[in-house]
Order: sequence, then structure tokens, then C-alpha cells
Amino acid sequence: MRLRALLENDALGLRLLGGEDELDRTVRGVMTTDLKDPSRYLSGGELVLTGLAWLREPADAEPFVRILAGAGVAALAAGEAELGDIPEDLVQACSRHRLPLFGVNESVAFATITEHVVRQVSGERAGDLAAVVDRHRRLMTSGPAGGGPEVVLDLLGSDLDLRAWVLSPTGRQIAGAGEPLEAGLAATLAGEHLAATRTGRRGPHRLTVGGTPYSLFPIRNTGRGAAPAARDVRETVLSDWLLAVEADAGDWPAARLDLLQGVTQLIAVERDRRDAARTVRRRLAQEVLELVQSGAAPAEIAARLRVAAPVLLPGLGTAPHWQVVVARVEWETEPGQNGVDSGPVAQALLEEILVDPAASGADTADRIAVAHSGDEAIALVPLAAAPLPDSEDDMPPATLGLHADVLLDAVRAPLSAGLDGDGRLTLGVSAAVHSAEGLRGALEEARHARRVAAARPGRVCAAGHHELASHVLLLPFVPDDVRRAFTARLLDPLRDYDRRHRAELIPTLEAFLDCDGSWTRCATRLHLHVNTLRYRVGRIEQLTGRDLSRLEDKLDFFLALRMS
Repeated sequence: MRLRALLENDALGLRLLGGEDELDRTVRGVMTTDLKDPSRYLSGGELVLTGLAWLREPADAEPFVRILAGAGVAALAAGEAELGDIPEDLVQACSRHRLPLFGVNESVAFATITEHVVRQVSGERAGDLAAVVDRHRRLMTSGPAGGGPEVVLDLLGSDLDLRAWVLSPTGRQIAGAGEPLEAGLAATLAGEHLAATRTGRRGPHRLTVGGTPYSLFPIRNTGRGAAPAARDVRETVLSDWLLAVEADAGDWPAARLDLLQGVTQLIAVERDRRDAARTVRRRLAQEVLELVQSGAAPAEIAARLRVAAPVLLPGLGTAPHWQVVVARVEWETEPGQNGVDSGPVAQALLEEILVDPAASGADTADRIAVAHSGDEAIALVPLAAAPLPDSEDDMPPATLGLHADVLLDAVRAPLSAGLDGDGRLTLGVSAAVHSAEGLRGALEEARHARRVAAARPGRVCAAGHHELASHVLLLPFVPDDVRRAFTARLLDPLRDYDRRHRAELIPTLEAFLDCDGSWTRCATRLHLHVNTLRYRVGRIEQLTGRDLSRLEDKLDFFLALRMS
């Protein structure tokens, strides 16, 4: 289709702001993005839709437009919902690069434009997928009862003879046509997708498992409901869905590849719609978290929990018990490099991890409330159980809630591939509490458990409240003379050295443990060169006879610092 055809459709709400001489350009696809640099997802000929979340200052317009023009984009359409009138700097930049620019009326959803373009382009290329797109659009617009991703996958099978499944980044099946994928196979496909995305390879990613070929298409969550302006692929890789097709796309013609890309765009529209439902649960979790962390009165927290319970557990007559789960995703960064905004990454990932791995569908997370504070994601998990007995020994295992040792079993392999040598996921789980008074303690318990997990080797680690009984929770009961002897044996040599040489070994040790043994993050926090940090840690080990690469010695130092 031609660009000028878009202007002829009043329902699309497009207003031409520049590039009248270029309206005969051909549109071969559509992409919605708020990334500062979307080049890795562009192949040329797209109509790019943007909400302008990446535009923080006037100077941002020129490099963004230059990237689009260099990729051969057909035109840019900017939404007017956020800023009102389109900034003049963007208009001028598009004029310099001869890139047609449209304004999108705030009353028109990007999904409307996306569906129109995909339908028109598909209709010109192949009648089979045009029927799929049109039928799926009608079903989607009729509401949740109309279908969803399952419908378009059914049509792919019947119209194009393609078996396909939509998978989460952990390998959980969200939608599929026919028989579900075996769990191990789904995890393998998800892991391959994450690893390929981390290395910058452009989809579809192809592999063969057990003699059967598969092609993996990314489903980018870059619509209005997505986090804006991701600076790094690591900010989205652990939250994007994928479309797995039982076929080798290596010998497909360009038209067939474009058709499948159109399908991923339709599924992305549906995901954006469903993700919007999470905002209420996230807001409830954030409100409760802020009350707990600010030391609010238990009665105030309890009132907020009574509001949250009907949303998270509809139909439940009484407020449930609660568990707290804390997760952190951390990436290694060299000194001077920009860090990854890990809070939203951990939030989206924790929402996925807490879904029962045996459950399918995109609506199975409607009882999970996850907030994020800094780099931490914090989940409030309601437990619809009978009143807690006097002893957990009397409680049936099924009512004990989440267990750290099984939470990550189903997702360890794919997530390790996505973390790819420079990232870690650590997770801590509290015991169940039955009142607002217990939430603050549960939060600290989950945080302590996560720190224990962080002291372990491996890319994906978890620890539960049971593992704290051996040290953190027993510290108040250690006799004073034992505490003094223990801390003196470990810390006095360092304190004496600091007094004589002003070497700051104690602060260095605290920062090193707080950074979970990460050399680069610790050096960045202390504003030191990594070699200087290594010298200080070596001096600590020499003075104490301990080895900070060993878990046992790390825990001993951690306990000594806590007791001092």
C-alpha cells in the first residue's frame, strides 16, 4: 500500500506534517516503538508509530530520525496524546532526512492503525493471511470472549498448515493450537530464543530439536503499555513473548516471513491489552509496600489489604494469608558504563515466575501483585488457606504456600540462557503471615533470604525462610560473649589496619558483600578501579586468613558485620 492511502482513511486520524513529495512510498509493515534506537527491529519499509516517550529533550529528535531514515523506514507517525502538538524539532529533523511525518490524533489507538496496515499489506501480498488477520481482528474487537492468540494460531494451522505456540520467556505456554508443547521442549525453545536475542541475532531464530525444525519469532512488547525508551536489550529480553512455529523458516520467501511478522504484531496488540489489567494489581502492591516500608500503623495496612483481597482473590469471604517474595535481576557493568534499569525487569519476570508453570494462558497471573522499589521487585502473594495452625508441622504441605526450592525449577534453564554470562537472578521467599503486623517482618525475611541466595554460585538462585533459621533469625539468641569473640576474631585485624593505614577495609568489605561479590558493581559503588578493589580484598583475606570467594567465609563476614 502507498502512504497517501493512509491519509484517505479518516478513521485513522492521521495528519500530514511533512513529506508531501514522498507519499508514493510503499508501506511494507508497521512497528510501534518508544525505543531511542529501534534499528535492530527495522528491516525497511515500515510505518513507525511512536508515543514520543523517548523524546526527553530537543536534541533527541535528530538521532532518532537519522536512524529511521538509515533503516529505510517509509514514514513516522507520532502520537499527540502525551505532548499535544508534535515538537518542531522533530518536524525539522524529518524534513532534513526527507522522512514523511504524520501526527496521530489522541483519540485513535495505535492498535487501530496497526491492524489496518497489517490487514492491507497482508491482503496485497497473500490472501490467506489477510483472511486470518481480518477474522482475528473481528474476534478481538468483540471482547475477551471473542478469542485471543489461540484464534489466530488455529487459523495459522487451518489456513497455512503451520503449528504454532505463543510462549513466555520462561517457556510457559500462553497459547497454542492443538496439542500443547512438552514442558522440556518449550523451555528449550525459550532458552534458545533468549540466548539468540542477547547476542543480537535478528529473528526468526531457527533450531532443530529431536529432528523437528522450529522457527522462533520475537513478539515485541513495545506498545503504549510497555516500558518506554529501553536503552539496552537486557531491559526487555526477559519479558518479551515469542512465537514458536514448527517449521524451518530458512527457505521461506520474504512474503511469508512478512506475514508471520504481521501475526506477531497482532499478538503484541492483544498482549498490550491484557498487560493493562496488571496496572491495578501493581498499584495495590505499591501502595501496600509504601505503607509497610514507611512504618505505617498495622490498622492502615490491614485496611489496604482488605481492598486488595477482592481484586486478587475474587469471591473469597475473608482476607487471605500473605507471603512476600523479593527478586533482583543484576547485570555486570564496567565502570563508567550506564547500568540497566533492573526494577521493571525484575517486576515483569517475578510476575511470570509466580504463575503456576503447569498453567497455560495469559490470564493466570490475575492473583499476583508485584511492585518494584529501586532494583528490587516485591510480590505480595495471597494464600487462600485455612487459619494457620499453632505449628507448621500440623499444616498440610499444600497450604504452606510458595517454596523457594521449587519456584525456579521450571524456569532455571531458559533464564540462565537469557542472563547469558553477565546477569544474575536471585530470589527470597518469606514465611506466610496472617496479619498486617507480620508484613514488615515478612519483607525483611524475604530480603534476607535473597541475600543468602545471592551468596551462592549460579545465574539463578533462590532461598526461603527456612534457611534463615540457622543464622539471621538466631542472631539475637547468641550469647554476648560468643558474639564479641566471633566478631573480634574476624573484624579486629581489619579495624586495626584501618586505624594505622586509613585503608577503609571495613567499608570495602561491607560494599563487597552488599554487591554480592560483584567486582565491577562494587568498584563502581566505591569509585575505585577494579584492580584497587582486588588489592583491598586481597589484603582482607591476608589479614583474616579467609577466602571471599567461598560461600562459608562470605556468610561469616556477613554475620560478623551484622553482630558488630
